[in-house]
Amino acid sequence: MARTPSLYLYGVLRATEEQSFGAIGLGTPPALVETVLHGNLAAVVSEGPAGVPDPTRDHLIAHQRVQEAVLREHTLLPAAFGLTFRDREQVVELLRSGHDAFTGVLARLEGHIELGLKVLWDQDVISREVAEHDAQALVEELRPQATAVRVVSPLGERMVLNAAFLVAREQEAAFDAKVRSLAARFERLALLYTGPWAPYHFADILLRQEPETAELPEDPG
Repeated sequence: MARTPSLYLYGVLRATEEQSFGAIGLGTPPALVETVLHGNLAAVVSEGPAGVPDPTRDHLIAHQRVQEAVLREHTLLPAAFGLTFRDREQVVELLRSGHDAFTGVLARLEGHIELGLKVLWDQDVISREVAEHDAQALVEELRPQATAVRVVSPLGERMVLNAAFLVAREQEAAFDAKVRSLAARFERLALLYTGPWAPYHFADILLRQEPETAELPEDPG
């Protein structure tokens, strides 16, 4: 027996008209990505099988692909991977119940993107203490170019910095240039510069399972 289709959520944006982003969503072939409207908010969704999709590489890439496409023209309050709804009525209820909170966060994030910077050290080239000092110096050099900065827990033994920067779109080129100049100055460190991403680290609301709730993210320290 075929399972009842559900709606998979990629995020929430401000809009007053229905929009379509093409067949770029989860599934094979990729599902059509559209919006569900309520007032001045829109949920970016696609149809899919009921239940939480498996976090396969293809599904994770599709989730990211949709968010990147939406970011080209909109400010997006991103959803974590795996958030599904029974039907349009449940999506509308999320938008209705979270309207004020979603609108406030989107207003604050308007016109911004997230850029990531990870710094790795090589113990044969530089001591960890010096690498950590230089990594913090990198953050301070970049801080004036960003609206906000979040430093989160490093991943793995070689990483000494894992930082996210909220950057205005019109400042992206200047921020890129600053990172390139710093990479040349701090050549003993390996810089991994990524983005643009949806502003996960700067949204006061985290959209994730269960779909009936919108939770505050934990402070990563």
